[in-house]
Amino acid sequence: MIRLEKRPQPSQFWSNFSPVFAVLLTMLFGGLLFAALGADPFEAIRTIFWDPLFHPNFASYSRPQLLVKAGPLILIAIGLSIGFRAGIWNIGAEGQYIMGAICGAAAGLAFYPSQSPLILPLMILCGTLGGLLWAMIPAFLKTRFGTNEILVSLMLVYVAENILISVSSGLLRNPEGMGFPGSRNFKQWDTVHNSELIANTGMHLGVVAAFIAVIGAYVLMTRHIQGFNIRLSGEAPRAARFSGVNPTRIIFLCLGASGALAGMAGLFEVAGPAGQVSSGFAAGYGFTAIIVAFLGRLNPFGILLAGLLMALTYIGGELAQLMLQVPGASIQLFQGMLLFFLLATDVFVNFRLTRTRKEAV
Repeated sequence: MIRLEKRPQPSQFWSNFSPVFAVLLTMLFGGLLFAALGADPFEAIRTIFWDPLFHPNFASYSRPQLLVKAGPLILIAIGLSIGFRAGIWNIGAEGQYIMGAICGAAAGLAFYPSQSPLILPLMILCGTLGGLLWAMIPAFLKTRFGTNEILVSLMLVYVAENILISVSSGLLRNPEGMGFPGSRNFKQWDTVHNSELIANTGMHLGVVAAFIAVIGAYVLMTRHIQGFNIRLSGEAPRAARFSGVNPTRIIFLCLGASGALAGMAGLFEVAGPAGQVSSGFAAGYGFTAIIVAFLGRLNPFGILLAGLLMALTYIGGELAQLMLQVPGASIQLFQGMLLFFLLATDVFVNFRLTRTRKEAV
């Protein structure tokens, strides 16, 4: 019989190198996927990973988009990583992202057409609170009734999506939009639009917030007692309880932090690149950020690099759809392969295959 046996001491080299190996495997099997769809596999991989950065016809547009796409992914993934380090699995960041966008946009639209510079900070605050309060639902249910935060947070995504559809065609619909669903366009509202801080770079307030979150998470997890409590809760729950760590407080802290950052990401997106609340606003960033968090090894600076890489697959994927006529679903499958191979390589980093003789009873 063949079975998995836990390694006494996993290799530090392979533990650090496994994300790179997972990316290489994704390229290999992704190439086979594109070949099965009738595209040149080498051209497809080059289009996704190389052309957005270095092709003379596309790089001028794609390079700024790299930060635009990476900003929300990094911001959400940082929040998720804090909970994952504590063994708290928030899978519903997509719902918190949506609710942050709705609450922040509603706060801004309530003051339309005022040009006050205080409106955008108010929207950021309301967007952050919207995501935080939405994350408090699974936190409360887990601490009060012992429910599973994975299922609750995931089911709340679908509730948030239906709320999004409702408000985009009802409460927040543009009264001057001739009946079409969708809010007013924030890009036409100068003091509220989350525009580029430096022209042609993609650097807006959401990207700045993502970089600040990376530094803040690093300080929290490595220099603060609360970060130690979070890591201890995930690695040795019994030891954490014996040392006086309050598990209820850790649950609320971790889910609150991830919800707040996801809500903030939603607000920056709706006030910036998306421009309005619409039924198609949800872009799947909350789910993709899970891949980013694990690809970055739950390390803030690793998440920064992983977010940029995942953003590259978004931009390159759109380019591949345009140039090679591959379906959009194949790009989503390609991104999913990355998580699959990352988890698969992690299994063999921590376990090894052994053969045992089946003994008669």
